[in-house]
Amino acid sequence: MKTIILIASVVASVAIVSCKNNTPVQEKINYPVSKKVAQSDDYFGTSVADPYRWLENDTSAETGAWVKAENKVTSDYLAKIPFRDQIHKRLVALWDFPKMEVPFSKGEWVFFKKNDGMQNQSVIYVQKGISGEPRVLIDPNTLSADGTVAIGDLSVSHDGKYMAYSINKAGSDWAEFYVMDIATGKTLQDKIEWVKFSGASWQGDGFYYSRYDAPSKGKELSNRNEFHKVYFHKLGTPQSDDKLIFENRNFPLRSYYAGTTDDEHFLILSESEGTSGNSLFCKDLTKKGSQFVLLAPGFEKEYNVIDNIGDKLLVLTNDGAPCRKLVLIDPKSPASANWKVIIPEKAEVLESVVIAGGQMFAQYMKDATNRIYAYNMEGKFLQEIELPGLGTLAGFNGEKSANTVFYGFTSFTFPTSIFTYDVAKKSTSEFFKPKLDFDASAYETKQVFYESKDKTKIPMFIVHKKGIELDGKNPVLLYGYGGFNISLTPNFSVSRLVFLENGGVYCMPNLRGGGEYGEKWHEAGTKLNKQNVFDDFIAAAEYLIKEKYTTSEKLAISGGSNGGLLIGACMTQRPDLFKVCLPAVGVMDMLRYNKFTIGWAWAGDYGTSDDSTQFHNLLMYSPLHNIKDSVCYPATLITTADHDDRVVPAHSFKFAATLQAKQGCNNPVLIRIETKAGHGAGKPTAKIIDEMADMYSFLFYNMGIKPVK
Repeated sequence: MKTIILIASVVASVAIVSCKNNTPVQEKINYPVSKKVAQSDDYFGTSVADPYRWLENDTSAETGAWVKAENKVTSDYLAKIPFRDQIHKRLVALWDFPKMEVPFSKGEWVFFKKNDGMQNQSVIYVQKGISGEPRVLIDPNTLSADGTVAIGDLSVSHDGKYMAYSINKAGSDWAEFYVMDIATGKTLQDKIEWVKFSGASWQGDGFYYSRYDAPSKGKELSNRNEFHKVYFHKLGTPQSDDKLIFENRNFPLRSYYAGTTDDEHFLILSESEGTSGNSLFCKDLTKKGSQFVLLAPGFEKEYNVIDNIGDKLLVLTNDGAPCRKLVLIDPKSPASANWKVIIPEKAEVLESVVIAGGQMFAQYMKDATNRIYAYNMEGKFLQEIELPGLGTLAGFNGEKSANTVFYGFTSFTFPTSIFTYDVAKKSTSEFFKPKLDFDASAYETKQVFYESKDKTKIPMFIVHKKGIELDGKNPVLLYGYGGFNISLTPNFSVSRLVFLENGGVYCMPNLRGGGEYGEKWHEAGTKLNKQNVFDDFIAAAEYLIKEKYTTSEKLAISGGSNGGLLIGACMTQRPDLFKVCLPAVGVMDMLRYNKFTIGWAWAGDYGTSDDSTQFHNLLMYSPLHNIKDSVCYPATLITTADHDDRVVPAHSFKFAATLQAKQGCNNPVLIRIETKAGHGAGKPTAKIIDEMADMYSFLFYNMGIKPVK
């Protein structure tokens, strides 16, 4: 018998009624009736029901019908918010200013991405030297009518003649590589398909890249990614002739990345099983027939080659240094006992090292803000490079032989500005400064430290208008991530300005699981310690209420991807604490996340349900499995996209269906499913603005806030 979805006869009977104090009185929403199936799985003697398993089939007709019905409910609800258009117009006005990414140079050329303001995709420019006249090299806005084709990786050959660039369509992680002659701007005939999680690394007249085999038809966005391989492509030849450089048929769930040193002396191969930790190999390209040499085994520590110094390699590592150090490794005697420490570990986290103008520039993080220090090539400290303030370095790009370094700086109320640093003169100059319709001087940022459940001190940034009253009435947006060794540092967001200028308080805690204090901080929020992340976030909310920034009636929480998991876990653990929840592209089914696309790579942070101990731990906090019948959950707007092949939309689909079925009050539970978009990267400006307008409209309405701008 053919199965169908039973859609309520009135798909979206949405009523929005406001009281005198602007706080909404929600009437019951008639959600689509999501079919339930008799699906359950046995995990070590524990039976776990999965009634919405059918929603994992992203290409089926019934899933398509469900998506259409859910989007109609959401669209009808949002359309009745009286100030939605007002917010959209304000976002457009704020967004319309020039933006530039940090340039990089190769030989005589300087490359950069720039957006005039409202272009769907940033345009790639090239010029000769710092003062040259820019010309368009690639305009991705011409590649699709709706702006859903984006440029990903850019890699220039060491002689500065060619650029390999990747394009991503509709937000998918799948990429295609093309090659351009930089001087003429002509695209060559070369085309590389089915590339994922790879750049292009040049050697002579070709480049190395990593790819998977072509996926099964119809399963491109959901099938598990297995057997990553490294190839070499020679210019002017078809992909079918590309030479297989490395594969490992014994371990299908490993990733491989190949890169060459600037002088093409070495080919570096990184092998990983997850998102952190890797094995490191190198091959001497100056010697014909040379083989890969293992420099560092195992997947517990990280090894990142900065470049070579003659026949030795500079490597940034946390091996024996949780906050990282820089060492010199001789491939002829690579044992760690023979390493020479160039920059020893400090209390701050050493994030990256760049060589330029005969010096090394080391980027550090201290309490989630950046510092940059210059060292000579032997590791002697020279000086600190003064930055505009406490904030984030957005790139620090230079070449070994170049005397000029480009870097960006940003903070919560400081849009990314570009500077150049003259190594010889030790001087900084402004290269690009954006101008926009926002008075940053009217706002302030502070950093506080609060106690989590286990008394661990957690830092948190708080941004708001100057002079606000701590009367418990301020709307607060609490944003978090807490995972995969990713650090949250001060960053500028155009969309966030709408919240701030309407009296909102933006708060960003640096949860365990991130990298703000090195590998120990990361590990304290992984696997059996994952609950620490949720405790840290809940404690941040309680701190903000205790200090009278807000109350639970004015508190919204948001996060994406692993941050979507954070929101899902916290709202199911403490539904009383929050008014509005905004989980985006979240990992919601912790028992099955590893069965889709690249999900298996997250096991280092999460563990998997294949292990009995990890299963019980995952079941304790998995958002999907901790929704309870008849509990009043906060007003929730779930966001995902149909081409998300990083965190497949089935996570959000199943979470939404379950939450709608079990919601114990009239607080709305909506899901917004974007089309021709993915996990976030490459999303066109128009789609971003539409999504942000919907998110803030939902947030303001459910908090009873009437925007003044």
